[in-house]
Amino acid sequence: MIYTVIFHPEADKEYRESFLWYEKKVKGLGYRFEIVVEGKIREIMNNPEKYPKRMGLYREAPVGGFPYVIVYRINKMLERIFVSSLFHTSRNPKRKYRRDK
Repeated sequence: MIYTVIFHPEADKEYRESFLWYEKKVKGLGYRFEIVVEGKIREIMNNPEKYPKRMGLYREAPVGGFPYVIVYRINKMLERIFVSSLFHTSRNPKRKYRRDK
C-alpha cells in the first residue's frame, strides 16, 4: 500500500529554504538535496514503518548525505503520512516535533 504524504506548512518552508541555501552554496547542490529528500519520501511512502518511533507516534528517517532527518507520523486509517519537519540535526532537538494544525 502506498501512502499519501502531507507536509506541515513549516516542514514545507524548511524544505524550500534548505533547497535554496544549498543551491546558493554550490550550483546544483540544491537539486541533489531535492533528489535525496524525494527519494527518502518515496521510501517512506512504500514502507512507512521502516523507521522506529522516536517520540510518541513520530518517526525519523535520515536524509543520506545531508544533516537532516524527516520527522513524520503515520495515519494507517487514512493511508497518510504527515511530515512534521525536515529537521537540520544541528538545531535544538526540542524543536523537532510539532503538533498538527
